[in-house]
Amino acid sequence: MKKKILIGILGIIVIAVVAIGYLVFLDMQQEEKLKTELTEISDLSNAENIDVDTINKRLERTVTNGDYAVVEQSFKEYLKDNFDNIIQITEILNDEKIINLLTVDNYKEDGKDFTETKNYITTTKEKLETCKTKYTEFFTEEKAMSYINDKGLDSYYIDLYKQEFVGDIENQNNDNVVENSIDEIIEILDVSEEVINFLSENQNSWQIEGENIVFNSESLSSEYDQLINKLS
Repeated sequence: MKKKILIGILGIIVIAVVAIGYLVFLDMQQEEKLKTELTEISDLSNAENIDVDTINKRLERTVTNGDYAVVEQSFKEYLKDNFDNIIQITEILNDEKIINLLTVDNYKEDGKDFTETKNYITTTKEKLETCKTKYTEFFTEEKAMSYINDKGLDSYYIDLYKQEFVGDIENQNNDNVVENSIDEIIEILDVSEEVINFLSENQNSWQIEGENIVFNSESLSSEYDQLINKLS
């Protein structure tokens, strides 16, 4: 009888060990799947020719389950918001309208009150300042962790998120290339605004002749040139 009881207990222990081992194996699979998914997204984001649609499809799907899915979805939400902000910055920085503000064509089209031009400059500067603030915030641990801190996960999963995916995020933006590029465009917009305001305030003192702007006084022409030269 004792032997049968012992065998029964050993059987239960073996089953428990096997079950625990299987669960650990499944967890390891989920964790590896998550790491692979996020590594591939990182590779897509760092590619020379970025495929925005492919990246967005990856960010919108979930390849894990259970608590790992919560970790995955949280980090992908963070990446999506960061990525969307970067896309908006890129679109503004590449907007050809910025370099066409001080052209004869724009003077003809929107002069001499320049209502649309003034509105565009103001709106674009506000967008850039907002995007710049968001971009800086995204490269802080506090911002990255805010996407998972309220999900009610065990400390293991929060630590996984922090150590494996967030990492030393605050040192990933040391070169400030994006912020500097934004500042350069804002400076261009500031000068453009000065020029447009000058033309609007003196709208009865200039006209377009062919492909040139001509002033009726040397002093105004000189002042205009000085403003334009700020862009050099």
